[in-house]
Amino acid sequence: MSAAGDRPRDDGRAWFGAPARAINAPSAEEAAEQLEALGESAREADLPRLAALAGSDTPLAAFLAGVFALSPYLRDVARRDPAILERLFEQQADARLETLFGEIENLACGGDATEAGLMAQLRRLKAEAHFLIALCDIAGACDTRTTVMRLSRLADAAIGAAVRFLLREAHDKGKLALPDPDDPETGSGWVLLGMGKLGAHELNFSSDIDLIAFFDPEAPAVGDPYEATDLFSRLTRRLVRILQDRTEHGYVFRTDLRLRPDPGSTPLAIPVEAALNYYESRGQNWERAAMIKARPVAGDRKVAAHVLKELTPYVWRKYMDYAAIADVHSIKRQIHAHKGHGEIAVRGHNVKLGRGGIREIEFFVQTQQLIAGGRFPELRGRETVPMLACLAERGWISDEARDTLSARYWFLRDIEHALQMMTDEQTHTLPEDDGGLERVARLRGFASIEDFSQAFRAALKDVEDHYAALFESAPQLSSGVGNLVFTGDVDDPGTLETLSNLGFERPSDICRVIRTWHFGRYRATQSAEARERLTELTPALLEAFGATRRADEAILRFDEFMRGLPAGIQLFSLLQSNPGLLRLLATIMGAAPRLAAIITRRPHVFDGLLDPGLLSELPNKAYLAARLDAFLAGAVAYEETLDRLRIFAAEQKFLIGMRLLTGAIDATRAGKAFSDLADLTIGAALDAVSAEFASRHGTVSGGRVAILGMGKLGSRELTAGSDVDLILLYDHDEKAEDSSGARPLAPSHYFARFTQRLIAAVSAPTAEGVLYELDLRLRPSGNKGPVATHIDAFRNYQRKDAWTWERMALTRARVVAGDPGFGEAVAAEVEALLAMPSDRQKVFGDARDMRALIEDEKPPRGLWDLKLVPGGLIDLEFIAQTAVLTGGLAGERSTATADLLARLAPDFCAPQMRDELVEAFALFMGLTQVTRLCLTGEIEPDDMPPGLADLMLRNTDLPELKILEAHIEETSRRVRTHFDALFRGTHG
Repeated sequence: MSAAGDRPRDDGRAWFGAPARAINAPSAEEAAEQLEALGESAREADLPRLAALAGSDTPLAAFLAGVFALSPYLRDVARRDPAILERLFEQQADARLETLFGEIENLACGGDATEAGLMAQLRRLKAEAHFLIALCDIAGACDTRTTVMRLSRLADAAIGAAVRFLLREAHDKGKLALPDPDDPETGSGWVLLGMGKLGAHELNFSSDIDLIAFFDPEAPAVGDPYEATDLFSRLTRRLVRILQDRTEHGYVFRTDLRLRPDPGSTPLAIPVEAALNYYESRGQNWERAAMIKARPVAGDRKVAAHVLKELTPYVWRKYMDYAAIADVHSIKRQIHAHKGHGEIAVRGHNVKLGRGGIREIEFFVQTQQLIAGGRFPELRGRETVPMLACLAERGWISDEARDTLSARYWFLRDIEHALQMMTDEQTHTLPEDDGGLERVARLRGFASIEDFSQAFRAALKDVEDHYAALFESAPQLSSGVGNLVFTGDVDDPGTLETLSNLGFERPSDICRVIRTWHFGRYRATQSAEARERLTELTPALLEAFGATRRADEAILRFDEFMRGLPAGIQLFSLLQSNPGLLRLLATIMGAAPRLAAIITRRPHVFDGLLDPGLLSELPNKAYLAARLDAFLAGAVAYEETLDRLRIFAAEQKFLIGMRLLTGAIDATRAGKAFSDLADLTIGAALDAVSAEFASRHGTVSGGRVAILGMGKLGSRELTAGSDVDLILLYDHDEKAEDSSGARPLAPSHYFARFTQRLIAAVSAPTAEGVLYELDLRLRPSGNKGPVATHIDAFRNYQRKDAWTWERMALTRARVVAGDPGFGEAVAAEVEALLAMPSDRQKVFGDARDMRALIEDEKPPRGLWDLKLVPGGLIDLEFIAQTAVLTGGLAGERSTATADLLARLAPDFCAPQMRDELVEAFALFMGLTQVTRLCLTGEIEPDDMPPGLADLMLRNTDLPELKILEAHIEETSRRVRTHFDALFRGTHG
């Protein structure tokens, strides 16, 4: 094996068997910094060959510099344990990986193994293998299929080692009587099925692993079948802990058991017979799809083979019944973001779930497997790309579809891995900033963001085109849906039957509604041409509304929308030529009563959907500001400006909502966009009020105003229906007297009147509605204090008189509008106030008491009250806010709750607790954004629009509502446990 001094071979072939791909750091300075740090770590660990390599000017050194500059995760692993790299001088990476897999598999062989020792060893060996798998992938030493196989094998080895340890320990303690303790899995009765990407040998770099645990109570090792459920559930719980818990050595794999039958009410390990009965009597089609990828990964292989054999008729039906086909389309609706609406955005795109993403390729394959796998056993494979080849061989898809989708699948998996290799986070969303996007591009060998974006868009378009072709052809507006006759006054029996078949529950009432359209009783249908277009559109319209599974409600909302339209030809023609827009309209009417009400009251907001660039442009602050400036241009009168602000805000709220509804942006991005919109429109209202007020009352000498956004505006987490919390602060020259206008006012009176005028400008209803409902109760002394607060009074109050809850509220304060210079001074004052020393016990005690008071006075209305439920959003916000006040952050302060939770310091809470809090907030905030967008009131689980349920399942990547509810319950319970540990002093 060559050493670092052998210059001709220092291109990586000594480590990888071939020259490493060139990976460039963002700058020469950053590359030098990475190599210097690597050399220092190598010298400290007495690793001379690695130290020499780090000091060399060779392609391999440049490769390492580029990798570590682009991936903080890989950089940190190398610095913590540089011996991982030193060992590559003795053993090539692929051989070293084989050694590591073998070491992991043999971990539980020793009779003196302990759980703590096993956990430490698993984490150490996994970290090295994980690192080397990434390094080989980035170097181009293996293809993506090899990478996913290696990741899956690593998971198999870790699960197997943990299972063997637990079984042998149970045997030693007399809980089991294993037939052969040296081969503990055989005859144990315990089955671990790998699901999803693990089952298909397709794990991604930072993937969770999905497992289902079954057991056979009659297995040879089981002494008492009646105790078996408890025993194997405890073993399964310990297995999850061994793999998932974060320790000082890290973690092995995050583990998910939610794909088991009815996870909200079943034990962690389920008797085989009970599981088979469940699938036979109650199994859903999504569970059939999931079982395609099921693979025994550990435990009793004989029992596992029996389970999979018994499930074969359930998964692979000889005939595909119509209800199953409808369910397949339902799964498609959950996953499918509305297509055909402009260019796809690269920034912020979800590589897995977004348009043209990985999930569409997987679903493309699985759908056809479900349809045909019963008759053709060769279509029952678990892996995506081999199944594409098999589908082509059988003639189900073209060779071109096979080649394109196979290539695009591995390309998108490459991008997914690059995203996850940067920080070892299970993310699928491309960065929105140039720096982050450039890192992804460089890790995959692209010269620029533009080159990467072009290739990425091309891949998504290819996938989207093939995916669409699977389900759709050109719109057949008069397709064979059956009789549709709406002439005369008498219902046509064939038409009633057709409407019933399409999903309408009151077909006679629907006939009456449609006759109203065709008789020209609305302005939109008064012209003969409009009625002709509507007649052509009606079959497709009824099919689209029928697919919402709330067909009657959807069409009645559409009827209200039609009633308010000034004309219809343009809309009907547009819907006729754009089935994607028709589906989107049906989704609004069926799943989102709140949005339906908006377009009914203000049909003009629908015009924004005609913009072909709508879904490809992120609604960031610059984008919104440019459009606001253009929209306000030419408005001269004060009242006209306020009306235009209302029109603009209503349309942009609707369009931001549409992006969220279609999956073009996620909940976090939507929260930022709603907040940016509020910043800009309230700022514009402030400017208009300032000019108008000065025209009457003049100005105060040195007078300056700044608006502090509080609550969800401050944290940039506004939802579609949020009120806005503000504090208005002002300053003026110390010796300032009355204002300079024709109607002068004393300074304090001036700014109080000014603030009241601003409140009216924003909150007073006009013909165009309300801009925002304002809440100023977070100002000093609340409703008892003046509406405008002098900066000195604010400073004194916060330093001397503020309650703990007011200081907690201040952690989300953010200057959103006003004089720029004064705004900077206010922001600096807020930072100084938050940096004041706090009595940790008092802050925690007050926060705990306040949470108890809220719980007592405003108890949650149920599981879906995600704000008030114990372990819900309030608990998470309180944790973040108290961390700010007590020095519990690692890194810069942010006003965003998600950022604060991600930056909780290790001495405030353990890393695993921090990660679980971050995941919980993302879950709850994502669901909150969707429900606030679609509903005006609270969620009624028993009366939830099916389309809304589909949206929530798509956004959480879960297959069924009861599994989502179980996930919410489990997550909130975990958050409340962490809350109690932190606030009752039982942590750390």
